[in-house]
Amino acid sequence: MKKELSLFIMVDACGWEIVKDEPFLRGVAPHRHRLRSVFGYSSTCVPSILSGNWPDEHRNWCYFVHDPENSPFRFLRWLRWLPRAVTSRRIVRRMLTKLVKKRLGYEGYFDLYNIPFQRIHHYDFTEKKSPLKPGGMNRGRNIFDLLEDERVPYFVSDPDQSEEANRDRLINGIERESIDFAFCYWPGLDGLLHRVGNDSPEIAVKLREYEAWIQQVMDTAGRHYQDVKLHVFSDHGMANCDEHLDLQRELKDLPLKEGRDYHVVYDSTMARFWFAHPGAQQLIAERLESIHQGRIVPDSELAELRTLFADRAFGELIFLVREGTLIVPSHMGERPIRAMHGYHPDDPQSYAALLTNQKDLPAEVTAIPHLHRLMAAAVRRHAIRAKAESGQALAA
Repeated sequence: MKKELSLFIMVDACGWEIVKDEPFLRGVAPHRHRLRSVFGYSSTCVPSILSGNWPDEHRNWCYFVHDPENSPFRFLRWLRWLPRAVTSRRIVRRMLTKLVKKRLGYEGYFDLYNIPFQRIHHYDFTEKKSPLKPGGMNRGRNIFDLLEDERVPYFVSDPDQSEEANRDRLINGIERESIDFAFCYWPGLDGLLHRVGNDSPEIAVKLREYEAWIQQVMDTAGRHYQDVKLHVFSDHGMANCDEHLDLQRELKDLPLKEGRDYHVVYDSTMARFWFAHPGAQQLIAERLESIHQGRIVPDSELAELRTLFADRAFGELIFLVREGTLIVPSHMGERPIRAMHGYHPDDPQSYAALLTNQKDLPAEVTAIPHLHRLMAAAVRRHAIRAKAESGQALAA
């Protein structure tokens, strides 16, 4: 029997408001904490957790950025001649996404979403590497770099496999006592919440499923490890979308042409603009200020949120909608969905959750990047123990 297993399980979108009054895991993880998320989507939340850094440090923020000189998508321009009824279909986009990802050799999450093919050559994609691998950050290191450095045997989920397959792989590693550290990532709740919202009875059913899986993992670990330190956490919550905003229509009558006077990526909860001249910025800013469903985020606030980039790579102007509003149609989707995340981190549904069997949580762990501190401490603990045991073996 091995001495310790450090078990970190991320349940995507399992926000504080979803579990604070829920019986979820109260038996095996009774100590519960609310964590502030970061401003952005999973594209920035997951790297922030894995690196312990903030978006302005690791530069994994939003996926698409205006960068025509470095765009890898020029070969897709011919698709602009196809009917939009074809190219906007999700099944077509999924098929193209797989082909493009393979051709470009991207290792991280990749999706073409609904970036128009007539303008896709103006944009680059930021997650070319996988944050779930060593060397996977745009800038800096992650927990897997530390695990490799310290030679601590570990498990990490494979995003190309199902939740059940990753669960079974984890259990297998525990049974073989081949790991000391595990990072398991289950994304299914996120997809369900997008589809049915955060007050659907289906959410409780999914939580019971996860609860059974975690209990199975803990029961198995209890037979093979003297001490199992469990941390179950999320990256953000999920807000129901009860109001829709057609931001493209709001800007359509301005005397400006997209692609000439300005460029924009319409995410689900924010719009990020780049301008060819000051006049375009002034006209768009004036129009955005008249839209009551959202607001322009000032630089001072972006700096506080750690999403102010000196080179303005992710946008020269950021327009954020209020919680519960969905920008639709957007470059993320043509049709409404029931719930979304990516609002201001201080909005009620944005907060993440941490559930653990460890009574004493360091007081400084208040936001999701701080989870890295718990993981790094575990890695160093295992490394010190391994070196001590190795020394004892040599002495014997």
